[in-house]
Amino acid sequence: MLTEQQTIETKKTSMMVTPSPPVSPVKSNGSMAHKNGNHDSSDAHAHVSTQEAMDLESEYAAHNYHPIPVVFARAKGVNVWDPEGKKYLDFLSAYSAVNQGHCHPKIVQALTDQASKVALSSRAFYNDVFGRYAKFVTEYFGFDMVLPMNTGAEGVETALKLARKWGYMKKKIPAGKAIILSVTNNFHGRTISIISMSTDEDATNDFGPFVPQIGCVCPVTGRAIRYDNLDDLEAALKAHGHHVAGFLVEPIQGEAGIIIPSDGYLSKAYALCKKYNVLFIADEIQSGLGRTGKLLAVDHDNVKPDVLILGKALSGGMYPVAAVLANKDVMLCIKAGEHGSTYGGNPLASAVAIASLEVLRDEHMVENADLMGRKFRDALIAMKSPLIQTVRGRGLLNAIVIDETKSDKTAWHVSLLLKHYGLLCKPTHRTIIRLAPPLCITEDELNEGIEIIRRVFTEIPNMKIEDIPGHDY
Repeated sequence: MLTEQQTIETKKTSMMVTPSPPVSPVKSNGSMAHKNGNHDSSDAHAHVSTQEAMDLESEYAAHNYHPIPVVFARAKGVNVWDPEGKKYLDFLSAYSAVNQGHCHPKIVQALTDQASKVALSSRAFYNDVFGRYAKFVTEYFGFDMVLPMNTGAEGVETALKLARKWGYMKKKIPAGKAIILSVTNNFHGRTISIISMSTDEDATNDFGPFVPQIGCVCPVTGRAIRYDNLDDLEAALKAHGHHVAGFLVEPIQGEAGIIIPSDGYLSKAYALCKKYNVLFIADEIQSGLGRTGKLLAVDHDNVKPDVLILGKALSGGMYPVAAVLANKDVMLCIKAGEHGSTYGGNPLASAVAIASLEVLRDEHMVENADLMGRKFRDALIAMKSPLIQTVRGRGLLNAIVIDETKSDKTAWHVSLLLKHYGLLCKPTHRTIIRLAPPLCITEDELNEGIEIIRRVFTEIPNMKIEDIPGHDY
């Protein structure tokens, strides 16, 4: 892999757009037929080539990401095309932000229609869309009220503030003593407050000092609260439950590697929160909105959180939209002027979010995620490769764990070869490949992806790393 110190000229020598064997056409509702095998000639004269796009980003944008070397120039449904017209299956869905599929026509229409009327009012004034959206989203998820934000991280920050405010106003926690608990290996975003809860050294190195009294370490016992460990949570609540305002948890840990908790963990954690009068806060930014084969991942354990955080696919990948939902006894702790966002609840975001939620419901994408997810896992488990240590997931949020003891290939190398053959995904950590296609995926498209994955795991054990296209990127 290149470091930030390596030059653009070095990157130009890598095999980023090496021609690959044709991938057979993928057909789906709204997908665009391609020409000349695996390429669409209509993109032959794109303004910026793949290499030029990557060079420009490397030169002028902060090096805070290390992307798979592919450039999106166009997208539809489950497919994306690069500037040269090569077509790929998207099995990442922008970290589950594109659950409804790229450029869904109903969501595009909602965006363009609203953009031609009014895009931004700020919350200094009313607009004629936000109220309708607030009613729609609260009824959709069964809560009294919504606080609109733009990004998932903003949603988490909002939930933290809301929990603290509730703790002081309703639970009567002494001033300055409120605690928010989380668990190990969490990922909720990248702001200073949020990384204060992290146990990932890459997230925290050289970014301190951090916000006190939030995180997975019990301030009294000094012990970490492990994910999927009820004893740890109860010990922390026993130690200082009278000061704990909230417990923040991902129902399925995404960035940690698609970690599925034991059956009953969430419901029992919720019961502990009720016992100690603590708000149960569910971060469903990645796991929610149908991704796991239920509308929300907490639904697998029949839990209704006190505070629900949504983002990503709330807009179908069309616009930054996030939401925090709660009932009035919690939400009305926030008073006018105490929290907000210039763009939060803007008419454009509101129109897009309504359309996105309607698409999930009307096109039965939640049910499709469950059905296709089961077929997908069955096929992955059936693959007999020395590199595959295990397969896990729910719905269309899945992971392949690479067995490092059997090969010198990492999840990065596997992802590069998958890209070469026309399937896009991204590693999380060194050994885990996250696979999360849009929920609109058809069985034909899924089978196409399965065949690419099978081919890669058949070929890569016998390959040298230097033979993997893009290995030196």
